Amino acid sequence: MCYTVQKSRRRCAMRLIDREYVRSLMPRRDPAGHKGTFGKVYLLGGSVGYTGAPVLCAAAAERSGCGLVFLGVPESVWPAAAVKCWGAMPHPLAEQDGRLSSAAEEEIRRRAAGCDAVAMGCGVGRGEESDLLLRRLLTVEKPLVLDADGINALEGHIDTLSRRPCATVLTPHDGELARIGGDMTAPRESSAAAFAAAHGVYLVRKGHRTLVAAPDGRLAVNTTGNDGMAKGGSGDILTGLLTGLLAQGMEPFAACCAAVWLHGRAGDLAAEEKGRRGMTPPDIIEMLPYALKEVE
Repeated sequence: MCYTVQKSRRRCAMRLIDREYVRSLMPRRDPAGHKGTFGKVYLLGGSVGYTGAPVLCAAAAERSGCGLVFLGVPESVWPAAAVKCWGAMPHPLAEQDGRLSSAAEEEIRRRAAGCDAVAMGCGVGRGEESDLLLRRLLTVEKPLVLDADGINALEGHIDTLSRRPCATVLTPHDGELARIGGDMTAPRESSAAAFAAAHGVYLVRKGHRTLVAAPDGRLAVNTTGNDGMAKGGSGDILTGLLTGLLAQGMEPFAACCAAVWLHGRAGDLAAEEKGRRGMTPPDIIEMLPYALKEVE
């Protein structure tokens, strides 16, 4: 189902992301497949004081259906991540002042090269060195998801996106989008479409009725989700889920659309069981298998 919105001087079709559409996008699973068949994810995140974000991201990636999840965190964060991760495999990286250091770059590149999709930013924190590291890693030749401080690191450096050799997904809320030059005066739909086209990225503009915009002009709006999801950690879950779908070989626009619907649907299921006020991000992760089952 589609409807139209005004984009500059022409009309641009915007698809509704619903259950039937997502079902049509989901890849078939090989009954004879193994953990290497279903994709490998590399996640980069965490800093002192922000240990939960990368753990939530990793847990959601595991629930996405991918085969292997690797998680790189600063060495001081690694003990906590190692205790909290059940299936994902965390490893320590060089750090400075509790945040990732440029000394970790070589190891990050080596590990990312062995995976099918990469995400950076969840709980990384802001610092001159960590920001520079994230911008240098934009040349990683894998589909890449940037969230949170992975997006914030682009502040004043949005032109560095031109270095990207592969598909790039940005998942900002409105504050992050404004920080990197998004037009906050135009309608949400046309602003998202214009940003994606201008910078050659897939944009997931989070909020009530999350939008997905592709660089080729495709535009979609999500139909799931609720205010119970407006809690710290929900965005980290979306990042992990989306990266896991990319690792399974989904086309980026399809992966973005599927991820936002599944994320919102899991949130709706959590709200039905526990209520919007009291539900937490781990409840969303708990409901992801049931959301996925609806589109199998």
